[in-house]
Amino acid sequence: MATFPLGDLSVHRVGYGAMQLPGPGVMGPPRDRDAAIAVLRRAVELGVDHIDTAQFYGPDVSNELIHAALHPYPDDLVLVSKVGAFRDEAGAWLPGQRPDQLRSGVEDNLRSLGVEQLGAVNLRLHDGGGHGEDQQVALEDQLAEMVALREEGKIAGVGISTATPAQVQQAIDQAGVVCVQNAFSLVDQSDADVLDLCVEHGIAYVPYFPLGSAFPGTPKVVDDPAVQAVAARTGATPAQVGLAWLLAHRPNVLLIPGTSSTAHLEENLAVADLQLTEEDLAELERGR
Repeated sequence: MATFPLGDLSVHRVGYGAMQLPGPGVMGPPRDRDAAIAVLRRAVELGVDHIDTAQFYGPDVSNELIHAALHPYPDDLVLVSKVGAFRDEAGAWLPGQRPDQLRSGVEDNLRSLGVEQLGAVNLRLHDGGGHGEDQQVALEDQLAEMVALREEGKIAGVGISTATPAQVQQAIDQAGVVCVQNAFSLVDQSDADVLDLCVEHGIAYVPYFPLGSAFPGTPKVVDDPAVQAVAARTGATPAQVGLAWLLAHRPNVLLIPGTSSTAHLEENLAVADLQLTEEDLAELERGR
């Protein structure tokens, strides 16, 4: 499987995202704890060396499962988390943007995962609308705290998520970010400017919603006629075609598809071996 740098580290281009391990709505324990543990162990068996997680998945659930399944961790396993949010008892996603909250989030991840350093931590930005004044924090101050955490050895690399091109550029200049997590897929390429900026600077780009938004009524990659046609021709699933297109689209794309199913995990990881032809890629891009 091909690799790409994540800062000073190098990871396979297809990893695993732990967001689907907790219960419905990313809240509470999984429906089947043994199955969740099995998925994590199978991922590592199949060569996954990049797992993306967050303390607020559950909350506290995905990290606990990762620790239970994999600790002590393989030497080459890179654990990446994110800070900047938390959950209330009803499951709402709330901002935690103050520098002290970012620091607390990193330390919570270190403690629950049982590590002294995280491979990278993404600063997950919020638009600030409808939140308290204490959450209106200058990006400069947030990045300064992330850099301090890196200098203290608690994180190896700083990342940024849900960021505009200007915010990504600021993060590159101030914090030397190693990755960006934004929404991007075949059917939603509105973040192309950020992706190209990452290519220019040799920064890993980790798309969320890689198969289109999870929200109802929004375009899904698997429903796209061109995707379905290429899938039928290649013998792949539409989801595999959508993920393989991302790998072919830019060399710095790292995938972290999530699942709570071992069979689905194996299907996702198989995209590393799916080679789309120039004809396939042209058909997928036509009309966009």
